[in-house]
Amino acid sequence: MELKRVVVTGLGSLTPLGNTVPEFWDALLNGISGADFITHFDASKFKTQFACEVKNFDANNFFDRKEARKYDLYAQYGIVSSNEAIKDSGIDIEKIDLDRAGVIWASGIGGLNTFYNEVSDFAKGDGTPRFNPFFIPKMIADIAGGHISIIHGFKGPNFSTVSACASSANALADAFNYIRLGKADLFVCGGSEASCSQAGVGGFNAMQALSTRNDDPKTASRPYDKDRDGFVLGEGSAALIFEEMEHALARGAKIYCEVAGAGLSADAYHMTAPHPEGRGAYMSMKTALEDAGLQPEAVDHINTHGTSTPLGDIVEPMAIARLFGEHAYKININSTKSMHGHLLGATGAAEAIATILAVKNDIIPPTINHFTDDPEIDPKLNFTFNKAVKRTVNVALTNAFGFGGHNASLIFKKFNR
Repeated sequence: MELKRVVVTGLGSLTPLGNTVPEFWDALLNGISGADFITHFDASKFKTQFACEVKNFDANNFFDRKEARKYDLYAQYGIVSSNEAIKDSGIDIEKIDLDRAGVIWASGIGGLNTFYNEVSDFAKGDGTPRFNPFFIPKMIADIAGGHISIIHGFKGPNFSTVSACASSANALADAFNYIRLGKADLFVCGGSEASCSQAGVGGFNAMQALSTRNDDPKTASRPYDKDRDGFVLGEGSAALIFEEMEHALARGAKIYCEVAGAGLSADAYHMTAPHPEGRGAYMSMKTALEDAGLQPEAVDHINTHGTSTPLGDIVEPMAIARLFGEHAYKININSTKSMHGHLLGATGAAEAIATILAVKNDIIPPTINHFTDDPEIDPKLNFTFNKAVKRTVNVALTNAFGFGGHNASLIFKKFNR
Protein backbone atom coordinates (compact mmCIF):
# COMPACT_ATOMS: atom_id res chain seq x y z
CA MET A 1 0.00 0.00 0.00
CA GLU A 2 1.05 3.60 -0.52
CA LEU A 3 1.90 5.18 2.79
CA LYS A 4 0.62 8.65 3.69
CA ARG A 5 3.11 11.43 4.33
CA VAL A 6 3.28 12.91 7.82
CA VAL A 7 4.18 16.48 8.76
CA VAL A 8 4.61 18.43 11.99
CA THR A 9 2.18 21.32 12.38
CA GLY A 10 2.28 22.25 16.06
CA LEU A 11 4.71 22.36 18.98
CA GLY A 12 4.29 22.88 22.72
CA SER A 13 6.73 22.61 25.60
CA LEU A 14 7.10 23.20 29.32
CA THR A 15 10.72 22.65 30.29
CA PRO A 16 13.45 23.71 32.72
CA LEU A 17 14.53 26.21 30.05
CA GLY A 18 11.18 27.95 29.63
CA ASN A 19 7.47 27.43 29.73
CA THR A 20 6.80 27.87 26.00
CA VAL A 21 8.51 26.69 22.81
CA PRO A 22 10.00 30.13 21.96
CA GLU A 23 11.51 30.37 25.47
CA PHE A 24 12.86 26.81 25.21
CA TRP A 25 14.42 27.41 21.79
CA ASP A 26 15.97 30.75 22.75
CA ALA A 27 17.59 29.21 25.84
CA LEU A 28 18.95 26.31 23.79
CA LEU A 29 20.56 28.63 21.25
CA ASN A 30 22.12 30.70 24.00
CA GLY A 31 23.55 27.73 25.86
CA ILE A 32 21.58 28.29 29.07
CA SER A 33 21.64 25.65 31.81
CA GLY A 34 18.35 24.85 33.50
CA ALA A 35 20.04 23.22 36.50
CA ASP A 36 19.80 24.72 39.96
CA PHE A 37 19.28 23.70 43.56
CA ILE A 38 16.08 21.77 44.19
CA THR A 39 13.08 23.78 45.37
CA HIS A 40 10.35 21.09 45.29
CA PHE A 41 11.55 19.62 48.60
CA ASP A 42 14.36 19.86 51.14
CA ALA A 43 17.22 18.01 49.44
CA SER A 44 19.92 18.89 51.96
CA LYS A 45 20.39 15.27 53.06
CA PHE A 46 20.48 13.84 49.52
CA LYS A 47 23.65 13.00 47.61
CA THR A 48 22.34 15.16 44.77
CA GLN A 49 20.82 18.48 45.78
CA PHE A 50 20.08 19.96 42.37
CA ALA A 51 17.95 19.23 39.32
CA CYS A 52 16.51 20.81 36.20
CA GLU A 53 13.11 21.84 37.54
CA VAL A 54 10.35 23.62 35.65
CA LYS A 55 10.36 27.21 36.91
CA ASN A 56 7.58 29.72 37.61
CA PHE A 57 4.82 27.21 36.99
CA ASP A 58 1.56 27.98 38.80
CA ALA A 59 -1.23 25.51 38.13
CA ASN A 60 -3.77 28.17 39.10
CA ASN A 61 -2.86 30.05 35.92
CA PHE A 62 -4.17 27.13 33.86
CA PHE A 63 -6.75 25.29 35.96
CA ASP A 64 -9.31 26.25 38.57
CA ARG A 65 -8.41 25.03 42.05
CA LYS A 66 -10.91 22.16 42.10
CA GLU A 67 -9.80 20.92 38.69
CA ALA A 68 -6.08 21.13 39.52
CA ARG A 69 -6.56 18.77 42.48
CA LYS A 70 -7.59 16.01 40.08
CA TYR A 71 -4.28 16.08 38.21
CA ASP A 72 -0.83 14.94 39.24
CA LEU A 73 1.86 17.44 38.30
CA TYR A 74 2.96 15.31 35.34
CA ALA A 75 -0.58 15.48 33.92
CA GLN A 76 -0.75 19.23 34.51
CA TYR A 77 2.47 19.64 32.55
CA GLY A 78 1.11 17.45 29.74
CA ILE A 79 -2.18 19.32 29.44
CA VAL A 80 -0.45 22.71 29.34
CA SER A 81 2.07 21.77 26.64
CA SER A 82 -0.55 19.99 24.53
CA ASN A 83 -2.75 23.08 24.69
CA GLU A 84 0.16 25.13 23.37
CA ALA A 85 0.79 22.65 20.53
CA ILE A 86 -2.87 22.59 19.49
CA LYS A 87 -3.03 26.38 19.52
CA ASP A 88 0.22 26.58 17.57
CA SER A 89 -1.14 24.20 14.93
CA GLY A 90 -4.16 26.40 14.23
CA ILE A 91 -6.51 23.41 14.42
CA ASP A 92 -10.18 24.39 14.44
CA ILE A 93 -11.81 21.72 16.58
CA GLU A 94 -15.17 22.49 14.96
CA LYS A 95 -13.85 21.72 11.47
CA ILE A 96 -11.95 18.46 11.88
CA ASP A 97 -13.19 14.88 12.16
CA LEU A 98 -12.72 14.23 15.87
CA ASP A 99 -13.06 10.48 15.28
CA ARG A 100 -9.79 10.67 13.33
CA ALA A 101 -7.90 12.83 15.82
CA GLY A 102 -6.01 10.89 18.46
CA VAL A 103 -3.65 11.20 21.42
CA ILE A 104 -0.58 9.08 22.05
CA TRP A 105 1.03 10.28 25.25
CA ALA A 106 3.98 8.98 27.20
CA SER A 107 5.39 8.99 30.68
CA GLY A 108 8.16 6.82 31.98
CA ILE A 109 6.86 6.87 35.55
CA GLY A 110 3.54 8.73 35.68
CA GLY A 111 2.19 10.19 38.93
CA LEU A 112 5.17 9.54 41.17
CA ASN A 113 4.39 12.54 43.38
CA THR A 114 0.84 11.38 43.96
CA PHE A 115 1.98 7.86 44.79
CA TYR A 116 4.66 9.10 47.18
CA ASN A 117 2.37 11.53 48.99
CA GLU A 118 -0.54 9.11 49.40
CA VAL A 119 1.58 6.20 50.63
CA SER A 120 3.65 8.49 52.87
CA ASP A 121 0.51 9.93 54.49
CA PHE A 122 -0.86 6.44 55.06
CA ALA A 123 2.43 5.24 56.60
CA LYS A 124 2.41 8.18 59.03
CA GLY A 125 -1.15 7.48 60.14
CA ASP A 126 -2.71 4.94 62.50
CA GLY A 127 -3.28 2.33 59.83
CA THR A 128 -6.80 3.46 58.99
CA PRO A 129 -7.07 3.60 55.19
CA ARG A 130 -7.81 7.20 54.23
CA PHE A 131 -6.88 7.50 50.59
CA ASN A 132 -7.84 10.27 48.21
CA PRO A 133 -10.50 9.02 45.76
CA PHE A 134 -8.37 10.50 42.98
CA PHE A 135 -5.27 8.54 44.10
CA ILE A 136 -5.38 5.90 41.37
CA PRO A 137 -6.67 8.10 38.51
CA LYS A 138 -4.01 10.72 39.30
CA MET A 139 -1.18 8.19 39.52
CA ILE A 140 -1.58 5.97 36.47
CA ALA A 141 0.76 6.65 33.57
CA ASP A 142 -1.96 6.78 30.90
CA ILE A 143 -4.15 9.42 32.49
CA ALA A 144 -2.49 12.51 30.98
CA GLY A 145 -3.35 11.30 27.49
CA GLY A 146 -6.86 10.52 28.65
CA HIS A 147 -7.33 14.05 29.97
CA ILE A 148 -5.96 15.59 26.76
CA SER A 149 -8.49 13.66 24.67
CA ILE A 150 -11.36 14.51 27.02
CA ILE A 151 -10.54 18.23 27.05
CA HIS A 152 -10.42 18.48 23.25
CA GLY A 153 -12.87 15.76 22.29
CA PHE A 154 -10.35 13.72 20.30
CA LYS A 155 -11.96 10.31 19.78
CA GLY A 156 -9.34 8.61 17.63
CA PRO A 157 -6.70 6.14 18.84
CA ASN A 158 -5.68 6.93 22.40
CA PHE A 159 -3.04 5.13 24.44
CA SER A 160 0.19 5.66 26.31
CA THR A 161 3.68 4.33 25.71
CA VAL A 162 6.03 3.37 28.53
CA SER A 163 9.62 2.55 27.62
CA ALA A 164 11.52 4.50 30.27
CA CYS A 165 13.54 7.32 28.71
CA ALA A 166 12.47 6.30 25.20
CA SER A 167 8.77 6.61 26.07
CA SER A 168 7.85 9.82 24.24
CA ALA A 169 10.03 8.96 21.25
CA ASN A 170 8.01 5.75 21.02
CA ALA A 171 4.81 7.82 21.21
CA LEU A 172 5.98 9.88 18.23
CA ALA A 173 6.92 6.76 16.29
CA ASP A 174 3.48 5.25 16.91
CA ALA A 175 1.67 8.44 15.87
CA PHE A 176 3.78 8.56 12.70
CA ASN A 177 2.88 4.97 11.83
CA TYR A 178 -0.84 5.28 12.56
CA ILE A 179 -1.13 8.33 10.31
CA ARG A 180 0.85 6.95 7.39
CA LEU A 181 -1.23 3.76 7.54
CA GLY A 182 -4.34 5.93 7.14
CA LYS A 183 -5.80 5.18 10.56
CA ALA A 184 -5.97 8.81 11.71
CA ASP A 185 -5.61 12.35 10.35
CA LEU A 186 -3.68 13.82 13.24
CA PHE A 187 -2.31 13.14 16.70
CA VAL A 188 -1.30 15.04 19.75
CA CYS A 189 1.81 13.09 20.73
CA GLY A 190 4.56 13.59 23.25
CA GLY A 191 5.20 13.02 26.91
CA SER A 192 5.43 14.50 30.39
CA GLU A 193 7.26 13.72 33.59
CA ALA A 194 7.41 15.20 37.10
CA SER A 195 9.87 13.12 39.08
CA CYS A 196 12.01 15.78 40.77
CA SER A 197 10.83 14.47 44.13
CA GLN A 198 12.23 12.65 47.16
CA ALA A 199 11.47 9.30 45.56
CA GLY A 200 12.84 10.30 42.17
CA VAL A 201 16.09 11.81 43.38
CA GLY A 202 16.53 9.19 46.10
CA GLY A 203 15.93 6.31 43.73
CA PHE A 204 18.32 7.52 41.07
CA ASN A 205 20.90 8.38 43.74
CA ALA A 206 20.71 4.81 45.01
CA MET A 207 21.54 3.66 41.48
CA GLN A 208 24.49 6.09 41.38
CA ALA A 209 23.01 7.44 38.14
CA LEU A 210 22.91 11.16 39.04
CA SER A 211 25.66 13.73 39.04
CA THR A 212 26.63 14.78 42.56
CA ARG A 213 28.36 18.00 41.51
CA ASN A 214 26.60 20.03 44.21
CA ASP A 215 29.30 22.69 44.15
CA ASP A 216 28.45 23.68 40.57
CA PRO A 217 25.02 22.46 39.38
CA LYS A 218 24.96 24.46 36.15
CA THR A 219 27.99 22.60 34.78
CA ALA A 220 26.94 19.19 36.14
CA SER A 221 25.36 17.95 32.91
CA ARG A 222 28.41 17.58 30.69
CA PRO A 223 27.81 15.01 27.96
CA TYR A 224 30.96 13.61 26.33
CA ASP A 225 33.25 15.37 28.81
CA LYS A 226 35.95 13.27 30.46
CA ASP A 227 34.83 14.32 33.94
CA ARG A 228 31.09 13.63 33.57
CA ASP A 229 29.69 11.87 36.63
CA GLY A 230 26.04 11.13 35.83
CA PHE A 231 22.92 12.76 34.47
CA VAL A 232 20.97 15.69 35.86
CA LEU A 233 17.36 14.85 36.60
CA GLY A 234 14.83 17.04 34.80
CA GLU A 235 11.08 17.39 34.47
CA GLY A 236 8.58 18.88 32.07
CA SER A 237 6.56 18.15 28.99
CA ALA A 238 6.70 18.34 25.21
CA ALA A 239 3.83 17.99 22.74
CA LEU A 240 3.79 17.77 18.95
CA ILE A 241 1.01 17.73 16.38
CA PHE A 242 1.68 15.08 13.75
CA GLU A 243 -0.68 15.41 10.79
CA GLU A 244 -1.32 13.70 7.48
CA MET A 245 0.17 15.97 4.82
CA GLU A 246 -2.91 16.44 2.61
CA HIS A 247 -5.05 17.08 5.69
CA ALA A 248 -2.63 19.79 6.81
CA LEU A 249 -2.40 21.38 3.37
CA ALA A 250 -6.18 21.39 2.95
CA ARG A 251 -6.62 23.54 6.04
CA GLY A 252 -3.69 25.80 5.21
CA ALA A 253 -1.58 24.76 8.16
CA LYS A 254 1.97 25.94 8.63
CA ILE A 255 4.38 23.02 8.39
CA TYR A 256 7.57 22.81 10.42
CA CYS A 257 9.00 19.76 8.67
CA GLU A 258 8.21 16.25 7.51
CA VAL A 259 8.52 13.13 9.64
CA ALA A 260 10.68 10.90 7.48
CA GLY A 261 11.30 7.71 9.43
CA ALA A 262 11.37 5.88 12.73
CA GLY A 263 13.50 3.03 13.98
CA LEU A 264 13.05 0.92 17.11
CA SER A 265 15.23 -1.77 18.66
CA ALA A 266 16.17 -3.51 21.89
CA ASP A 267 19.60 -4.06 23.38
CA ALA A 268 18.47 -7.37 24.94
CA TYR A 269 21.48 -7.01 27.19
CA HIS A 270 21.05 -5.45 30.66
CA MET A 271 18.42 -3.86 32.88
CA THR A 272 20.07 -0.42 32.97
CA ALA A 273 23.40 -0.49 31.11
CA PRO A 274 23.64 0.01 27.33
CA HIS A 275 25.09 -2.69 25.12
CA PRO A 276 28.87 -2.15 25.31
CA GLU A 277 29.17 -2.10 21.52
CA GLY A 278 26.10 0.11 21.01
CA ARG A 279 24.31 -2.56 18.98
CA GLY A 280 20.81 -1.41 19.91
CA ALA A 281 21.61 2.23 19.16
CA TYR A 282 23.15 1.20 15.84
CA MET A 283 20.07 -0.84 14.87
CA SER A 284 17.52 1.84 15.76
CA MET A 285 19.39 4.46 13.70
CA LYS A 286 19.94 2.06 10.80
CA THR A 287 16.27 1.05 10.79
CA ALA A 288 15.17 4.69 10.87
CA LEU A 289 17.31 5.48 7.83
CA GLU A 290 15.92 2.47 5.96
CA ASP A 291 12.38 3.47 6.94
CA ALA A 292 13.00 6.96 5.56
CA GLY A 293 14.60 5.63 2.37
CA LEU A 294 17.72 7.68 3.08
CA GLN A 295 21.42 6.96 2.88
CA PRO A 296 23.60 7.80 5.89
CA GLU A 297 25.21 10.61 3.86
CA ALA A 298 21.89 12.50 3.86
CA VAL A 299 22.03 13.23 7.61
CA ASP A 300 23.29 16.68 8.64
CA HIS A 301 22.57 16.64 12.37
CA ILE A 302 22.06 14.17 15.22
CA ASN A 303 20.58 15.16 18.58
CA THR A 304 21.95 12.31 20.66
CA HIS A 305 20.58 10.69 23.79
CA GLY A 306 23.81 11.95 25.41
CA THR A 307 22.92 11.74 29.08
CA SER A 308 26.31 12.58 30.65
CA THR A 309 26.74 9.05 32.05
CA PRO A 310 30.09 7.26 31.87
CA LEU A 311 28.96 4.29 29.74
CA GLY A 312 26.18 5.77 27.60
CA ASP A 313 28.31 8.62 26.31
CA ILE A 314 30.87 6.15 24.97
CA VAL A 315 28.64 3.65 23.18
CA GLU A 316 26.36 6.09 21.32
CA PRO A 317 29.24 7.84 19.48
CA MET A 318 30.64 4.37 18.80
CA ALA A 319 27.36 3.40 17.12
CA ILE A 320 27.28 6.65 15.12
CA ALA A 321 30.83 6.16 13.85
CA ARG A 322 30.07 2.57 12.85
CA LEU A 323 26.85 3.41 10.99
CA PHE A 324 27.88 6.63 9.28
CA GLY A 325 31.53 5.86 8.55
CA GLU A 326 33.53 8.81 7.27
CA HIS A 327 30.36 10.87 6.94
CA ALA A 328 30.03 10.79 10.75
CA TYR A 329 32.71 13.48 10.92
CA LYS A 330 30.63 15.82 8.76
CA ILE A 331 27.57 15.61 11.04
CA ASN A 332 26.88 18.18 13.73
CA ILE A 333 26.17 16.09 16.80
CA ASN A 334 24.82 17.55 20.04
CA SER A 335 23.16 16.72 23.33
CA THR A 336 20.62 19.28 24.49
CA LYS A 337 20.46 17.41 27.82
CA SER A 338 23.53 19.46 28.68
CA MET A 339 21.04 22.32 29.11
CA HIS A 340 17.60 20.95 29.97
CA GLY A 341 18.74 17.84 31.83
CA HIS A 342 17.15 14.43 31.49
CA LEU A 343 13.36 14.67 31.30
CA LEU A 344 13.02 10.88 31.50
CA GLY A 345 9.85 9.82 29.64
CA ALA A 346 9.40 13.33 28.21
CA THR A 347 12.94 13.72 26.93
CA GLY A 348 12.44 12.12 23.51
CA ALA A 349 9.67 14.57 22.62
CA ALA A 350 11.54 17.59 23.99
CA GLU A 351 14.61 16.68 21.97
CA ALA A 352 12.44 16.04 18.91
CA ILE A 353 11.25 19.66 19.18
CA ALA A 354 14.86 20.86 19.39
CA THR A 355 15.72 18.72 16.35
CA ILE A 356 12.72 19.94 14.35
CA LEU A 357 13.59 23.57 15.06
CA ALA A 358 17.17 22.91 13.95
CA VAL A 359 15.77 21.66 10.63
CA LYS A 360 13.35 24.56 10.38
CA ASN A 361 15.85 27.30 11.26
CA ASP A 362 19.18 25.87 10.03
CA ILE A 363 20.90 26.30 13.35
CA ILE A 364 22.09 23.65 15.80
CA PRO A 365 22.08 24.24 19.56
CA PRO A 366 25.34 23.49 21.37
CA THR A 367 26.44 20.80 23.76
CA ILE A 368 27.45 23.00 26.68
CA ASN A 369 29.75 22.27 29.63
CA HIS A 370 32.58 20.73 27.65
CA PHE A 371 35.91 21.20 29.38
CA THR A 372 38.05 18.10 28.80
CA ASP A 373 38.09 15.65 25.88
CA ASP A 374 37.47 12.00 26.72
CA PRO A 375 40.16 9.80 25.12
CA GLU A 376 37.61 6.96 24.83
CA ILE A 377 35.43 9.04 22.45
CA ASP A 378 36.41 9.53 18.81
CA PRO A 379 38.00 13.02 18.72
CA LYS A 380 37.05 13.55 15.07
CA LEU A 381 33.32 13.62 15.85
CA ASN A 382 31.83 17.12 15.95
CA PHE A 383 29.77 17.50 19.13
CA THR A 384 28.99 21.20 18.56
CA PHE A 385 30.61 22.04 21.86
CA ASN A 386 29.68 25.20 23.74
CA LYS A 387 28.37 27.33 20.86
CA ALA A 388 25.44 27.08 18.44
CA VAL A 389 26.33 26.50 14.79
CA LYS A 390 24.53 27.80 11.72
CA ARG A 391 24.41 25.36 8.82
CA THR A 392 21.85 23.99 6.39
CA VAL A 393 19.99 21.11 8.03
CA ASN A 394 18.01 19.15 5.48
CA VAL A 395 17.83 15.93 7.47
CA ALA A 396 18.23 15.39 11.21
CA LEU A 397 18.03 12.38 13.47
CA THR A 398 17.32 12.18 17.20
CA ASN A 399 17.86 9.28 19.58
CA ALA A 400 16.21 8.23 22.84
CA PHE A 401 17.28 5.17 24.82
CA GLY A 402 15.69 3.79 27.98
CA PHE A 403 16.29 1.41 30.87
CA GLY A 404 15.40 -2.08 29.75
CA GLY A 405 17.32 -1.62 26.53
CA HIS A 406 14.60 0.28 24.66
CA ASN A 407 15.91 2.32 21.70
CA ALA A 408 14.07 4.76 19.43
CA SER A 409 15.38 6.93 16.60
CA LEU A 410 13.37 9.49 14.65
CA ILE A 411 14.25 11.29 11.42
CA PHE A 412 12.91 14.70 10.37
CA LYS A 413 13.54 16.48 7.09
CA LYS A 414 12.70 19.75 5.41
CA PHE A 415 9.24 19.70 3.91
CA ASN A 416 8.96 19.82 0.14
CA ARG A 417 5.58 19.37 -1.52
